[in-house]
Amino acid sequence: MMRTRPLKVALLGCGVVGSEVARIMTTHAEDLAARVGAPVELAGVAVRRPSKVREGIDPSLITTDATALVKRGDIDVVVEVIGGIEPARSLITTAFEHGASVVSANKALLAQDGAALHAAAEEHGRDLYYEAAVAGAIPLIRPLRESLAGDKINRVMGIVNGTTNFILDKMDTTGAGYQEALDEATALGYAEADPTADVEGFDAAAKAAILAGIAFHSRVRLDDVYREGMTEVTAADFASAKQMGCTIKLLAICERAADGESVTARVHPAMIPLSHPLASVRGAYNAVFVEADAAGQLMFYGPGAGGSPTASAVLGDLVAVCRNKLAESTGPGESAYAQLPVSPMGDVVTRYHISLDVADKPGVLAQVATVFAEHGVSIDTVRQQGKDGEASLVVVTHRASDASLSGTVEALRNLDTVRGVASIMRVEGE
Repeated sequence: MMRTRPLKVALLGCGVVGSEVARIMTTHAEDLAARVGAPVELAGVAVRRPSKVREGIDPSLITTDATALVKRGDIDVVVEVIGGIEPARSLITTAFEHGASVVSANKALLAQDGAALHAAAEEHGRDLYYEAAVAGAIPLIRPLRESLAGDKINRVMGIVNGTTNFILDKMDTTGAGYQEALDEATALGYAEADPTADVEGFDAAAKAAILAGIAFHSRVRLDDVYREGMTEVTAADFASAKQMGCTIKLLAICERAADGESVTARVHPAMIPLSHPLASVRGAYNAVFVEADAAGQLMFYGPGAGGSPTASAVLGDLVAVCRNKLAESTGPGESAYAQLPVSPMGDVVTRYHISLDVADKPGVLAQVATVFAEHGVSIDTVRQQGKDGEASLVVVTHRASDASLSGTVEALRNLDTVRGVASIMRVEGE
C-alpha cells in the first residue's frame, strides 16, 4: 500500500545535471512514486543565481540559502550536484545532522573526504549514495559494493573521462594532433573552456580513488593516486601504437598486488591491444573493465557524462535512498575493513614502450641493450630506423617496475649516442 505523505527532496544546484534531475522528478512523478512506495516531492532548490529562468521549476522553490534548506528538518533526502569541496562538504554534513540522507555526484569531495562523510552518515543513521560520481549513467558503484560483495576483485581498469576519450579517439581515427582534437572537443561541448581537470587526469584520478576504495575495501584518497595527463601524446605515439596492433587510451587502473598485501591506483595514458574490449570504446563514451576471482572479467559501458546520463544515476540513487527511508533502514556504507596500504608508483609492474632519438652508427643498439640489462629490464622487441646520421630506436620491454624503468631511462640519457627520449608509454591490457 502506498504511503500518502510525500518524501521531501532538497536539490542543491540546478545546472546541467540539477535541472535534469528536477525535470525527471516532475515529469515522472507518478512512476517514481510507484517505484518508491510514496510520492517524492521536490521541496526546495538551492541556487546561486535566483533570477535565472528555470523552466518547469516552481519559482517559489528557489532559494539562495542552501544551509537553511538542509536545516529545515522536514527534508528526507538532499541531492547535492553543486560540486567542489566547500560549501558541499558542510552542506552534506549539516544534512546528516538534521535527519536527511544524501545523494551526491561530487567525485572530488568523495575522493578527498569520503571516509569522513561516511562516518558522519553512519553516526546519524543516514545514507550516502554517489553512483553518479564515477561514470555517469553506467551502473558501477552499486555492482561493486553490492553485486560483487561476495567476490574478490583484483583489478578495475577503465576509461572514466569522456572528454579525454573523445580527444584520443579523434587523434587515432583521423590523425589529428592533440590541439586540433581538443579544439573540436571544445566546439562540440565535450571539453570545458579550461580542460585541465580532464586532460591532466585530475577528474579520472578522483574517480580512481573512489573505485579503488570500494573494490578493495580500503581507504584510498585522491593523494594516493598516481596521475599523469595526456597532453604530451602525439600523432607519432599513435603511429607507433598501430605498428604494435594497439591504440592509446587514458586509463584509470586500480589493482591488487600479486601478494594481495597492497593495492595501487593510477591514471595515465597507455597503449592497449586492439583486441582488448576497451580499445573499441569510441567518442565520449566510458567503459570500465573489472576482473574478479569468481565472476571473471566484466565490462560496464555507456555514456559517462552529460546532464541526462548523470541525472539517471542520481535518480537511481534517489529511489534506493527513499526506499530505505520508508523501510527505516540504510544501505551499504563504507567498507574499509581490509585496510590495504597503497603502494607507490615505483612498485607498479607493467610493460613499457620507449622511443629514443639516437645517433645512426654501429654499436648504438648494443649500448642501449646493455643499459637495459644493467637495470634488470628485459627487452621484448626493438625497432630501429635511421637516416642522415640520425635514427629512432623503439624499445618495448617485458614487465618491469616503474622504479627500474626510471633508472634505465636516466642512464640512457647519459649515453653520448642517445640524443633524447622522445616518449615513454606504458603498455596495458595484456
